[in-house]
Amino acid sequence: MSSVALDIPQIDALLHEPARLRLMAFLAVVKRADFTYLLKLSEMSKGNLSVQMNRLGDARLVKIEKSFEGNRPRTIYQLTAQGRNALRAYKKNMTAILAALPD
Repeated sequence: MSSVALDIPQIDALLHEPARLRLMAFLAVVKRADFTYLLKLSEMSKGNLSVQMNRLGDARLVKIEKSFEGNRPRTIYQLTAQGRNALRAYKKNMTAILAALPD
């Protein structure tokens, strides 16, 4: 068996996790989204959605704004410039990885 050197880009483990990748994709096509909207769209549990969004927020890929409407909490999420760049780089790297695979 011959040794072949492949120039395979790194995979961003934070974005590669399916739940986070879905959330980033949702946020890429809307300007902003609230917790309830993402909850319905993602079909995740409240706890899982909260954990995943906090991880993205901690990485500064998503901006998280918390406020109250009357006496009800409201959380709004928005991709940051860093988040858009990370998603763009992820797409580029995954495209290169898939292109390197044999048919």
